[in-house]
Amino acid sequence: MTRTQKKQSDGSAETGGTAERQHGRGASGGVQSVDRAVSVLEILARHGEAGVTEIAEELDVHKSTAFRLLGVLENRGLVAQAKDRGKYYLGAGVLRLAGAAAVRLDISQEGVPVCRELADELGETVNIAVLDDDAAVNIMQARGTASVTAQNWLGRRTPLHATSSGKVLLAHMPPTLREGLLARPLPRFTERTITGASMLRAELEAVVEQGYAVTLEELELGLAAVAAPVRSHDGKVIASISVSGPVYRLNADRLPELAKRTVAAGAELSRRMGYGF
Repeated sequence: MTRTQKKQSDGSAETGGTAERQHGRGASGGVQSVDRAVSVLEILARHGEAGVTEIAEELDVHKSTAFRLLGVLENRGLVAQAKDRGKYYLGAGVLRLAGAAAVRLDISQEGVPVCRELADELGETVNIAVLDDDAAVNIMQARGTASVTAQNWLGRRTPLHATSSGKVLLAHMPPTLREGLLARPLPRFTERTITGASMLRAELEAVVEQGYAVTLEELELGLAAVAAPVRSHDGKVIASISVSGPVYRLNADRLPELAKRTVAAGAELSRRMGYGF
C-alpha cells in the first residue's frame, strides 16, 4: 500500500494514524488542529521557509489539511507567503508575540532592583504593570516595611480607568485605541471612580503633562496610588511603575514626594530598558 493510499484508508488527515500519534497524541477536533498549527510554526522556524507539500509530508497529513492550517495562520499574520515561490515563512505576527514576551521578561528582570529600592525607601508596595488588552496586569511587585499586610497584586488584571498604572498606560496609548476604550462603559467601583469619558480625557491629559497619575479610592476604599511611565529604547511607554498604600499614609501632604520618587524610578527603569541612549 502506498503512502497516499494509507492516508486515504485510515483517515489520518483528520482522525488518526501516525499523524495523530506523533502530533495529536490522541487528541481530536480543535485540540488536534492547534497541535498541528503549532507544528507548522515549528517547521517554518526550523527551515526558514517551506511549501505546502513539504509541510504536509512532515505533518504526515494530506496537502489539503496543510493548506487549511496555513490559511488560518496566514489570516492571523503568523505566517506569510512568498507569492513568487509558493513558499511560506513566519509572519510579523510571530515577531509581535515574541517581542511582547521579551518586553515582559526584560521589564521583570530589570525592574527587580528598581522596585526593591523604591519599596525599601518608601516602605510601600511597588508594582510594575503592562497593558493586557483592555486592562493593566501587574508583572512585578515589591513590598516595603510598612506594607506587610498589603494584598498581593502580582498577576492581577486591574481596570485602566480606576488605577494609577492604568491611567498612565491609557494616557500614552495611540489615540484611536484609547478612544475605542473610552467609548465603552466605565464601571464604577467606588463613589470616587471616574465613569465619564470627558472627565477621564481631561485627567489623562494632565497625566501626560505632569508625568504621573494618581488615584485616591477609585478602585477600592482606603487605597491610594501614584504611577509613572516606563519607556522602551524608542520612547514608547511600555509599562508603568506604581506605589500604592492606604490613604492615611499616601495623603495629600505626602503625594508630591511620592510622585517625585516614582517618576525618578520610572526614569531609571526606562534607562535600563535602553531609553535615552
